[in-house]
Amino acid sequence: MKYPIIAIILLLFCTTESSARKKVTPSDREQWVELCYRIAAPVLENMSRGELQKNMTLELSPTWDGRDKRVAYMETFGRLMAGISPWFNLPDDNTPEGKLRKQLHEWALLSYKNAVDPESPDLLGWESTSTQRLVDAAYLAESFLRAPKVTWELLDTVTQRRYIERFKALRTVRPAYNNWLLFRGMIEAFLMFAGEKADEYALTVAINKINEWYAGDGWYNDGPEFSVDYYNSFVIHPMYVEILEVLAEKRLRFPVSTGLAIKRMQRFNTFLERLISPEGTYPAFGRSIVYRLGAFQSLALSAWKYGLPEGISNGQVRAALTAVMNNMFKVEGNFNEEGFLQLGFAGHQPELANYYTNNGSLYMTSLVFMPLGLPAEHPFWADPAEPWTSQKAWSGKPFARDDHQSLRR
Repeated sequence: MKYPIIAIILLLFCTTESSARKKVTPSDREQWVELCYRIAAPVLENMSRGELQKNMTLELSPTWDGRDKRVAYMETFGRLMAGISPWFNLPDDNTPEGKLRKQLHEWALLSYKNAVDPESPDLLGWESTSTQRLVDAAYLAESFLRAPKVTWELLDTVTQRRYIERFKALRTVRPAYNNWLLFRGMIEAFLMFAGEKADEYALTVAINKINEWYAGDGWYNDGPEFSVDYYNSFVIHPMYVEILEVLAEKRLRFPVSTGLAIKRMQRFNTFLERLISPEGTYPAFGRSIVYRLGAFQSLALSAWKYGLPEGISNGQVRAALTAVMNNMFKVEGNFNEEGFLQLGFAGHQPELANYYTNNGSLYMTSLVFMPLGLPAEHPFWADPAEPWTSQKAWSGKPFARDDHQSLRR
């Protein structure tokens, strides 16, 4: 199924008041909305009808390890929703953006229901033999925590109970001894949030081990050893902070506070912002580079929920991320004919996929869209664009010096 919807989106934006003001170039926010809708619509429209597994053409890594390929559908839906659910917090309106957001929201609620409905063709692989189901169930739980009033609380009680049962059944999955401890922890944190009895031992192990694996200066090891990749942003900082928030609300004490975890994440974000080149690109290194803009999840999360690190402005982060977004998605081959993402970093590059990667994995890129949960008048969107750090540095302009910081307390 081909999706000519992008032409419709662009027409909507071009015929609004902004067009009447002869605004030729879409605003940064309009560009983010257009790309977010383009990525999300094929998934949610199909899944809302119970046709995702029927219509989504799967693409597996050339080195696929033979695991149950149906995990791709849970990866697609869970990762997508973790990124876009904050956007649904905004009130309905009749703007072009509001109409697109409302449509996605309606599809998403139906999709959440189908994901656990035993009668739906799009029942996800909760009973798969692959341990991968633990990972993407955690992203689904995270999507509920990020926007509970417009996701979890709008589901009927039968659907809610089905999620609770499915999440509890995942306690039989043994997580790897690395960032995977946070996937188990996220599910237990959500169960606690939902008023269920959580496995506090699993939460204690996750919180304590991640704290023990703190390497310093804003970086965590991914398990006993340090890994040079983007997993501090893909998983570790965001899930660690969000789990700790739930525990703090329940007045459970741990060796590291939510405040300290946020400070460590903000320190990491100062590095992440500096990785964006003057041209609006970033280094393609480490595992899972095909997750594309998911590399900036911790920066996007902070922009949406916690504010940015001291010395980094809304205008520079928005401008930098918009530049990266445009550079990456102007390349042909990011999408297949049906509108689903294809394997690659910028374009179609299947040889870059790891053995565990399929095109459902790529919906990690949606995690960059969390700032859409801020209203258009918020400084992140309303402040003028500014040069980001590397632009200042390589054009001879003053920029902030960066020094080591000790963040252990």
